[in-house]
Order: sequence, then structure tokens, then C-alpha cells
Amino acid sequence: MADLEDHFGRGDTAASYRDSAVKMDEVVKEHGWDGAWFMRAYNHFGDKVGSAECAEGQIFIEPQGICIMAGMGLDDGRAAQALDSVRARLATPHGIILQQPAYATYHVELGEISSYPPGYKENAGIFCHTNPWIMIAEAIIGSGNNAHDYYTRINPSAREAISELHRCEPYVYAQMIAGKDAPTHGEAKNSWLTGTAAWNYAAITQWILGIRPTFEGLQIAPVVPTAWSGFTATRKYRGVTYHITVRRAGPGNTAALTVDGTPVEGSIIPLITDRAACQVSVTLN
Repeated sequence: MADLEDHFGRGDTAASYRDSAVKMDEVVKEHGWDGAWFMRAYNHFGDKVGSAECAEGQIFIEPQGICIMAGMGLDDGRAAQALDSVRARLATPHGIILQQPAYATYHVELGEISSYPPGYKENAGIFCHTNPWIMIAEAIIGSGNNAHDYYTRINPSAREAISELHRCEPYVYAQMIAGKDAPTHGEAKNSWLTGTAAWNYAAITQWILGIRPTFEGLQIAPVVPTAWSGFTATRKYRGVTYHITVRRAGPGNTAALTVDGTPVEGSIIPLITDRAACQVSVTLN
């Protein structure tokens, strides 16, 4: 919102939004950090949800993705620590589960989440909708290997090799894949009923491939696996077709850009208004 206000010349409003963001960041660090991950919530009675102090539901996927996408924990190591906790406690070969440990009994103060059998739906199932948040978070901290790994785990076409287990169409995401607490761990359910496709499109194109629109121009900042030698892509943006070639020269994510042979400082290509197409060369060092 602050960037949008800046774009339209409303600097005072932009500053107020950024002030609010700083205050929220401070509140989350004081009351929402649980030592190794971000907490999920406080319930109506003021009790913690998603804390190591809880007997069940100690860590949830949602706050780890949302907080890091909001920029929290990037300057003090908390973001990386939270993602380490996700990998250690929530990641499975079939995707990232919602929470752990699963709820074994009904909690009246939590309601529906504890009403499902362990490993299904909101009770420690693998919600494909939330997995891309972790992919994006991994890309934000610079881990292309982890981001792409998580993308592959729930990719329906990649899972066709285990179709006897997955039991879902290979061309559409499922809402849920049964979690590790379920007797059918890895079996998908409720295809089409999800926003996963849109979120994965954003994760893979805007954050792993790193091609995303900004108010100032098209940004190209790939965070791809170290094993990739590069890739090519075509992106139409504000009436201009960008033919993009990315080549890896080193193990990092630092990108050097040229547009039609002219070097561009930074990762954002200023808006092009004098031609219908351009050639973009990106070198990762």
C-alpha cells in the first residue's frame, strides 16, 4: 500500500503506512514469536495457539509464510529459523502439513480445526493452498533449492508417477493431500476446490523465476535451484514483449541485467515505451 501511495505522489499516506508496518513488526516480535517460529494466534481466552507451550498444534504453516512475505524476520535471522522449523516439523515427501502435532481430541475453544481426523483437512492435512507461501518465503531468503523442492512435492503432474497413491487428476491441484498422521498419507482430495493454481503461478513465475511487475517496471530477480544452468522466458508487460534469457555463471542469486545490450542497474527494467519487444540477458553470479 505504501508503494502504491508513493507511486501516486501521496508520500504522507505512504509514510503512515510504513510507520504502522514498523509498529506491527515490533508487536509480532514481542508477542508473536515463539522462539523458533511465528505463533498462529491467541484464542478468545488469551491462550496461545501454535506455540511450543501447547500440547497439540504447536507450529502452524500459515504464520511462517505470511510473516516472511511481509518482510518480518529478514534482518535478524528469525525468517530463516522459522523456515528451518517448517522443514524439520512440517515438511513431508507429499507437501507441507498445516500444523503439528495434529489435534487428537476436540477443542471447543478452537472448533472446526480439531473436529477432523488427524491428517485430514485443517487438522494437519497438506493444504496445497498454503504451500506456495513457504515457496515464496524460501525464495525471499534466497533459497531456490528449497523453494523449487516444495513446488515439486505438490505438483500434480510430478505426482503422476505415484498416481496409485495420489489418486487425483494429474492436471489440476487438489485442495488437500492427506498428512502424515493420516492412514492414507499422500492421497489427494477435493480437486479444483482451491486457490492453489494461482498461488503456485505467483510462486514459480514471480519468485522462483523472479519475473514480477512493479510500479516502476518489470523486475527480474531469479532465485532458482543451484543445479539450473539457466532458463528462457517470454513475458508480456504493459504492451511490450520481453524475451528473457537467464544464464548461471556462479552459485548465487545476484543478477546482472542487460536490455538489448545495454546494462541495467539493479533488477528493475525501467518502463519501455519506444518499442514493442526487447531482449533481456540475465547473468546469475
